[in-house]
Amino acid sequence: MTHPAAFMNVEKARFNMVEQQVRPAGVLNADVVELFSVVKRECFVPAAYAGLAFADTEVPLGHGARMFLPSVEAQSLQAVAMRRHERVLEIGTGSGFMAALLGAHAEHVWSIEIVPELVAQAKQNLRNAGVTNVTVEQGNGLAGLAQQAPFDVIMISGAVDAVPQLLLDQLKVGGRLFVITGDAPAMQAKVLTCVAGANGMGKSVRSETIFETDADALVPLEPEAHFVF
Repeated sequence: MTHPAAFMNVEKARFNMVEQQVRPAGVLNADVVELFSVVKRECFVPAAYAGLAFADTEVPLGHGARMFLPSVEAQSLQAVAMRRHERVLEIGTGSGFMAALLGAHAEHVWSIEIVPELVAQAKQNLRNAGVTNVTVEQGNGLAGLAQQAPFDVIMISGAVDAVPQLLLDQLKVGGRLFVITGDAPAMQAKVLTCVAGANGMGKSVRSETIFETDADALVPLEPEAHFVF
């Protein structure tokens, strides 16, 4: 049984994370802010780093992977402006926390992770958290998931040099893709929006830089065909 004082300390730490990291990052969307109170971040942090669950740091997950900062998680969610009926693809599952956040505001989330151990870890974390609308698959996420396309939102949970064109092809018109690109320490977090071409013919992509940050690279390297920023 959890000691009441321990519960209070966790909730205080969660409150501090929201007030000292999430809100100051310019996250004003009430639904996004609420997610960080509802989705329990501590359930997605390895036991060895439990004390860092609410810290302003990239929590190590093993296998070279780390969680985004809480502020970056919140900013990315605000940037893609989720709607509850939408279908989402996440690339780079990690611990499953971002997938859980996305799932709280989506119809369904498909999340692809290349490291088998992280796939197993994320699945267990999501089960433990009672998340039922997220499907985790092992594979190269930068190839997308054609059998479930098109998607309303694609979230790339790691930095890339460029976005594969075949990934953009899996985005609906009006769909949004979040990506971090550029050189550390001042990388650009961007939203690419798929728009209909002139006279409704074809599709094009509109790019908007949302904020600057720093993030680990996503592996493996993307295929040759890509969208140049």
